[in-house]
Amino acid sequence: MSNYLWMTAADLGRGIGRGEIHPVELVEQFLDAAQAHLRAKDIYARMTPRRARSMALAAADRAKHGQRLGLLDGVPISWKDLFDASGTACEAGTQLLKGRVPQKDAQVLEQATQQGLVCLGKTHMTELAFSGLGLNPKTATPPCVNNEAWVPGGSSSGAAASVAFGLAAAGIGSDTGGSVRIPAAWNDLVGLKTTHGRLSLRGVVPLCEKFDTVGPLTRSVEDATLLLAVLDGTKPADLRGASLKGARLLVLETVALDDLRPEVAAGFDVVSQRLIRAGATLHRGVMPIVSEALSLAPIIFTSEAYGTWGETIERAPEKMFAPVLARFRSGGIFTASDYVGAWRRLNELRALWQVEVSNYDAVILPTSPILPPDRARLLSDQEYFTQENLLSLRNTRIGNLFGVCAVTLPTGQPSCGLSLMGLPGQEERLLRLSAAAERALG
Repeated sequence: MSNYLWMTAADLGRGIGRGEIHPVELVEQFLDAAQAHLRAKDIYARMTPRRARSMALAAADRAKHGQRLGLLDGVPISWKDLFDASGTACEAGTQLLKGRVPQKDAQVLEQATQQGLVCLGKTHMTELAFSGLGLNPKTATPPCVNNEAWVPGGSSSGAAASVAFGLAAAGIGSDTGGSVRIPAAWNDLVGLKTTHGRLSLRGVVPLCEKFDTVGPLTRSVEDATLLLAVLDGTKPADLRGASLKGARLLVLETVALDDLRPEVAAGFDVVSQRLIRAGATLHRGVMPIVSEALSLAPIIFTSEAYGTWGETIERAPEKMFAPVLARFRSGGIFTASDYVGAWRRLNELRALWQVEVSNYDAVILPTSPILPPDRARLLSDQEYFTQENLLSLRNTRIGNLFGVCAVTLPTGQPSCGLSLMGLPGQEERLLRLSAAAERALG
């Protein structure tokens, strides 16, 4: 049997279509790999082998009779443990929801199932998705592919690890302030943050519903493109002929390039030169509205998060990891007028952003200004946790605040990602550009 664990989802799908890969053998190889992996229990909160085998059998039958539902029919993927799966516990990384068992699939899982994708199981995550680090001493902390002493990034930590360690062909996560892009970047994967509202949140445990988005973590831009189409029920973007020649890219200088760790700064410089050699023109720009938008984030994000979860949290605060608890509670100090006023101003800033970036094909920046921090130090030093968590989310949060779609790409520098941000609703255009950038970066 060939080793399928490191193939892209698209290549696995093509192999199934050619009759070279049997969906049941494929699923069994992933299930066996998880069974044998020493850290699998830190990656998967729970696996769904019965469901996976049943879906694989159905995919095999369709393939045998020439009735495949799409290119990814029969391909096994993982799901972050905030997506409801019928009859399977969904606890969103917190003891506050222990024993919660939904009776219906989330709409995006239902859509993926209708297209033949195989659900391998549910992956670990940060408590209620409210940290960019991926550290969760209350359930499990998945490893980082580049150093197991590091945290993997969050909150879609297990989703990233499942792909990076060859335990899923792709993972589905969520992104509220960077929760797809940070773990993707720190584990050398592709991550897609979709425009808010593009993909359904029905059956998804919320954090901040005004910012929550669904997105894939993958080995290639092609895989991200195909999964977006599956989850959206649309035709995938045509990536053929994608090129950087003539592309106008804006290097965001305001805040995004401040205080970069040396490895991140060096990686970004190398990547920038590769993009130029591939035909792109890079312009550098200062945008004061970015600083102002970021100053509103503590009001907007924490107020909604605490408004959503405060009552549940305060019934049993001892069940939470102290730094995450403190972050939720910080939202309780703001008034309704603070929240409404911040949103009114943010909407004005969003309009200004679209005007300022409209002449560019994408805005580029390092996905995160830091490398993955040391897990042991984060556990022992709450001040360090708070500092590193805020830094990890700083650059990605820009995309959430301005309501854009964004892609992070691996750069060849371990745990250093390049982010490209497009206009809201322009995922297909951004993915074509990202495919060209992916080739340029090697």
